Amino acid sequence: MDYKSILGVIAVALAIAGDIPYFINIFRKKTKPHIFSWLVWGIEVGVAFFAQLAKGGGAGTWVTGFTALSCLAVAGLALFYGEKKITKIDWASFIGALLGIVFWQLTGDPLLAVILAASVDTLGFVPTFRKAYNKPLEETTTTFSFGAIKFAISLAALESFSLTTALFPATLVLSNSAFVIMVLLRRQALAKANAMTVRP
Repeated sequence: MDYKSILGVIAVALAIAGDIPYFINIFRKKTKPHIFSWLVWGIEVGVAFFAQLAKGGGAGTWVTGFTALSCLAVAGLALFYGEKKITKIDWASFIGALLGIVFWQLTGDPLLAVILAASVDTLGFVPTFRKAYNKPLEETTTTFSFGAIKFAISLAALESFSLTTALFPATLVLSNSAFVIMVLLRRQALAKANAMTVRP
């Protein structure tokens, strides 16, 4: 097994390790995923996976394919355990994501598919970002931290490194990292606010 395959396996292993606490917290009702975000992510990550395959991404695509299935599984669970409040911004993000998919289907260009997938995936983050900003304790930061790490490793595992194969995982490294930082800062701010409230 060459080193890129080893990196691909490590990335998938990290994906599994990062997903386990998220699924556990969903069933414990500690984490409440937003269905729009996870459905969009499942679709867009799937689009990116097939675009990467078309350009010979190799082992670096394995974690992308696994993540697409995982996101769709979370979206299914969100129907029963997820965030129930759906805002106009959430609907706008979701509709924008669907339009991006339609536009890609009309063009059929792998690079354009990845650009659209990365853009729509980021747009799909809006509902979860909004929800986590207001309710930072209802998200599992471990999963998103592992998400940033696994996609960073997948970049090194790509057998064909190009804008088509690298743009999507690079985008996910940035978006997951930004999300984790935001949630941790919000938790810290809420903790300080609560401490001020209970202080005599």
